[in-house]
Amino acid sequence: MDYQRDIRFILNGTDVALDDVSASQTLLDFLRLERRLTGSKEGCAEGDCGACTVLVGRLGNAGLVYEPINACIRFLASINGCHVVTVEHLSGPKGRLHPVQEAMIEHHGSQCGFCTPGFVMSLYALWMQTPEPTSQEVETALQGNLCRCTGYEPIIKAAVAVSRYGTPSSDLLNAERAQIMTRLQALQHGKRIVSGPKDNLSIIPANVDDLADCLLSYPNATIVAGSTDVGLWVTKFLRKIGPAIFTGHLNALKTVERQGGQLKIGAGASYTDCQAILSEHLPHLLPYWNRIAGWQVRNMGTVGGNIANGSPIGDTPPVLIALGAEITLRHGAARRNVPLEKFFIDYGKQDRAPAEFVESIQVPLPGPDDLNAAYKISKRRDEDISSVAVGIHMTVTGNVISNARIAFGGMAATPKRATAAEAALNGQRWTRENFEAAAAALAEDFEPLTDWRASAAYRKLSAQNLLRRFYLEQDAQSAAPVQLINA
Repeated sequence: MDYQRDIRFILNGTDVALDDVSASQTLLDFLRLERRLTGSKEGCAEGDCGACTVLVGRLGNAGLVYEPINACIRFLASINGCHVVTVEHLSGPKGRLHPVQEAMIEHHGSQCGFCTPGFVMSLYALWMQTPEPTSQEVETALQGNLCRCTGYEPIIKAAVAVSRYGTPSSDLLNAERAQIMTRLQALQHGKRIVSGPKDNLSIIPANVDDLADCLLSYPNATIVAGSTDVGLWVTKFLRKIGPAIFTGHLNALKTVERQGGQLKIGAGASYTDCQAILSEHLPHLLPYWNRIAGWQVRNMGTVGGNIANGSPIGDTPPVLIALGAEITLRHGAARRNVPLEKFFIDYGKQDRAPAEFVESIQVPLPGPDDLNAAYKISKRRDEDISSVAVGIHMTVTGNVISNARIAFGGMAATPKRATAAEAALNGQRWTRENFEAAAAALAEDFEPLTDWRASAAYRKLSAQNLLRRFYLEQDAQSAAPVQLINA
């Protein structure tokens, strides 16, 4: 087959072509070690601290979009066809500081300075999207950036004030936007790319059909979408992941659309890609969605990847199982649909054969009598792994409950439905007593483990309390239902 060897992208203002890129080489290592662009720092090397934040612009379904990402867990091969912007590119004419940098100085937003470039890049991305952000919008944008000495108040004040120092319309990325789009379009040659050493190959398929063919040729290859999980295999466990097949450029896997009575989510759609349509059709998921990692990880991580890795504490499977989602698996040209709850067989084992991949997720839309909720318990409110997560769905007609679907993560070896609790509710009236019976029935459904995230007893009690919370929040018989805002 005719294929290319070069990984090509734009770095700040320079065209880059590399012909020997191993699957496990990270973008951050390339920037710091090979290009000496040391403004991007390595802090945690797992996508938690944001010190490595850069912007990546890609031509996608919505045109040229720039997003902040974690360079420490982003693989170099995955940025083929992209524009990478580091903090060094922000300097203005004659070395003048960027408006974000000026605001940070004026509002004393930096002490030791180690984390500052990452904060600057996240605030730059926010300013380009939302020139006059609220404090809440700033806090959401900075979920993925940690500072250990300055304190967040001056950084938030700086973020709110950036537009006093300049306007996005005059920013370099906007001034050169048309030129960058033309240069990026010239990099789209429509061929498969195979690069790197034989024992650590990087493979970039030309399209989704070529992805299916690649997997037939390399059935045990690592599929890398957003690398928010696989990235840690390299940075923390020093594993070679090749041959690795990178899918983050496949726009056909990123579509998110309504089809009749369901949402169809491409497996390559990121959490950020899904945000707008969720706000319209599944608004109960939005507060939950904004607690999945930080902004950088939500820009990289994909719903399909969160499902395919089979983690018992993945954020999306419990809430999607509760909604009755199913997935489409593809092997070559053949496809099959599987209810999402049936995909998870045991810890580390899913109903997915070699060379098969998750292509899309179908999520039924709720009806007018349906009640839904999504809750997450974690040690930190933002950017933390779930100790317990739950999706709850049920129909209430004439004060009688039916079609109860309750799915938990963190309570078993896989994301799992609470069938005994569901049985305690189905056919019963909407009363506190019946929800107490369902909470008690959770002991039949789960025997959770104790680990460093939570004890078994804590998990049991939290799961029971989340059912109680659902009752209190949704209780139409009460004149003042309990509502925990942003909790």
